[in-house]
Amino acid sequence: MQERHTDRKKYFQEQGVVTQKYVIPFIEEIIPITSDLVIAEIGCGEAGNVQPFVEMGCKVYGIDIAENKIANGKLFYQNHPNKDNLKLIASDIYKLETSEVEKFDLVYMRDTIEHIPNQELFFAHIKQYLKPGSKLFFGFPSWRMPFGGHQQICRSKFLSFLPYFHLLPYPLYRGILKLFGESKETIICLEEIRDTKISIGRFKKIVTANGFEIRKETLYLINPNYEIKFKLKLRKLPRLLNIPFIRDFFTTTCYYVLENKA
Repeated sequence: MQERHTDRKKYFQEQGVVTQKYVIPFIEEIIPITSDLVIAEIGCGEAGNVQPFVEMGCKVYGIDIAENKIANGKLFYQNHPNKDNLKLIASDIYKLETSEVEKFDLVYMRDTIEHIPNQELFFAHIKQYLKPGSKLFFGFPSWRMPFGGHQQICRSKFLSFLPYFHLLPYPLYRGILKLFGESKETIICLEEIRDTKISIGRFKKIVTANGFEIRKETLYLINPNYEIKFKLKLRKLPRLLNIPFIRDFFTTTCYYVLENKA
């Protein structure tokens, strides 16, 4: 397992840097970020991604099913001068009552949609929390990209840096995880990621089928996160590789802004 996944405070800080430097400029090509916006991050973890929005005076909701991560988030924000702008909620998004939140102007989801079961149901469900014209930001890795299986969470250092092995047939994949001594909990987690995997093409089909318009799309060969993690400069996917199916193997992350047209 890589250090950044065990040091939650460090991970929290990294998330805010990526949002400030890369995500906000991307979103602002479609919608200005102003203090009157109501913003929600679904699958927020400790809510590191939304730090810049809190600091800009936006009203922010952080929603995550993991109670321990919400507890960490409350701890990290306990001395923040704008902490009253942030409401952290431990809840399954499918069970969240609309009375618990305001309708959102912007939904933020980075490295989250690939963990949510039944993405078709999710996009239908999320509409009840949105205003007409609300925007949604998604950043996610294509399942077929080198680390789309999230093997970086493996305890084995070798496996955590081994690309593409998550694409092996399931029995062989599981056998390798066992051979390298991964815990039952890690294997279950990686199996769940395999079950909820999403490709670029499938994502686009789901969002358009549910009445969302794709307002902006950028595919990256070098993920903006990698500047923080590995000191690599971001790079967009070359046109030569931007071919359906083929692009899934080289796109380390996709950025999208959607608009709720309903």
